[in-house]
Amino acid sequence: MQNRVVWIVLALVGLSPRISVAEDYNALILEQIKQMPQGGHYSVSRFAKIRLQSSAHFESGKFFILPTGPSFCSGATYLVFIRTIEALRAHGELHLDYPTLEKLIIRDQRDGEGIWGRWNANGPGTARLFHELQLGRNFDNFDQAKPGDFMKIFWSRQVGRNEHGHSTIFLGIENRPDGQYVRFWSSNIPAGYGEKSVPRSKIAYAIFSRLQTPSNLARIDSAPLVDTYLASLLRARSSIAEAGTECGL
Repeated sequence: MQNRVVWIVLALVGLSPRISVAEDYNALILEQIKQMPQGGHYSVSRFAKIRLQSSAHFESGKFFILPTGPSFCSGATYLVFIRTIEALRAHGELHLDYPTLEKLIIRDQRDGEGIWGRWNANGPGTARLFHELQLGRNFDNFDQAKPGDFMKIFWSRQVGRNEHGHSTIFLGIENRPDGQYVRFWSSNIPAGYGEKSVPRSKIAYAIFSRLQTPSNLARIDSAPLVDTYLASLLRARSSIAEAGTECGL
């Protein structure tokens, strides 16, 4: 209650309250989305991957996020994730040592390898990372979702080999005359960075990941170099049930 009163008083005098660890991180994630560019074209080419690496430049212990197109979905959401980490560090609310920060760098990691390799993997990459390092809660109930949750969309029940999925950030549910639509932000086909809405009926399944304990990124030091489950999904088929189990659902 006290925190809420402080926010109200600051709003009345025209000041912006600083995001606090006592608050949830979703609002901060949404702020990072606002600072991302629009468009730039969607691509999963080698050139797009090189562009992504240069978009998250790491120097003197700090990430400088300068997104350029073309882009793809997991790269887009990962840039927002890193921006959120940097915003918390700038506020003095998150302290990570240099070796942990280095492990956030986007290199040419294979699926399941390190932080980026987990995030970028087939299947529930982000949710698996969140579960493994205890970064926050994973769930699959749309009724519990809040704007700012990371959301992996599965367009079919296929997981792993032959899957059709999309890494996004949930923005809300829209009620339209023809039914419910799910609104999200990502790099979308064909335009690139931006918001999109799709009929909820087109989504076969979704896993939400809510950032709650970013300091647990330091646990990557004691995690296996490669997550064998995620690494296997380039060639192996999994299932919705197995994905849920691997993500703590």
